[in-house]
Amino acid sequence: MTTILLIHGHPFDHTLWDPQAAALRAAGHQVIAPDLRGYGRGPARGEVTLLSDFAADLAARLDADGVTRAVVGGISMGGQIAMEFHRQFPDRVAGLVLADTSPAPDDPAGRDTRLRTAERLLAEGMAGYADEVLDKMITPYHVMAKPDVAAHVRRMMLATAPQGAAAALRGRAQRPDYRPSLAAVRVPTLVLVGAEDFYTPVADAELIHQLVAGSELVVVDNAGHLPGLEQPEVVNEALLRFLKTAFAAS
Repeated sequence: MTTILLIHGHPFDHTLWDPQAAALRAAGHQVIAPDLRGYGRGPARGEVTLLSDFAADLAARLDADGVTRAVVGGISMGGQIAMEFHRQFPDRVAGLVLADTSPAPDDPAGRDTRLRTAERLLAEGMAGYADEVLDKMITPYHVMAKPDVAAHVRRMMLATAPQGAAAALRGRAQRPDYRPSLAAVRVPTLVLVGAEDFYTPVADAELIHQLVAGSELVVVDNAGHLPGLEQPEVVNEALLRFLKTAFAAS
């Protein structure tokens, strides 16, 4: 049995991974999919949450569950947290799944946008932001063609506490460059990306694939930033195949 830690992105909660968690558990794997600090049922603390804070929280969660090593998977911000977790705790990482994410730090314009968005969320709440980004989180045609998926995505965003989201945005604006630590990864790694990802396009996934020796790259057609919800069968198949190949003896 392999233990998989699944880390959701911003501004969502652990249910982002529901299709994958169900498939992985059905295949006999142990799945840990918590709500991050400030998201879902995770209480918000402070004005800034660094990615290192999230990583430390997740290490404590693994400790509480008696798990020494796990395959660590994350999407978007969750992928950056997975990279930070590997940077801090490489001996605890049996493998990596990096989905729709980027290893590079924000440039000055990107940092300014994150900080301004944090202030906006605190001032206005999540509703306007959720409406604006819905057709970027998933492809515009899936907003109409997959109304249940669109409703799930919007529901997660509206349920997020603005304080938690703002703290995470401020922390991400300070994140380090993960390209050097990715080049040092020596565990099985799966890189996933939606072919039509608006936020972290295929080029970002290709960069991670190039940095991590021996990694596998899967581009999911007809999907945007959240392929696990838009094309769950494809993503589930890729995950299960990766785990079977990389951890056959586990």
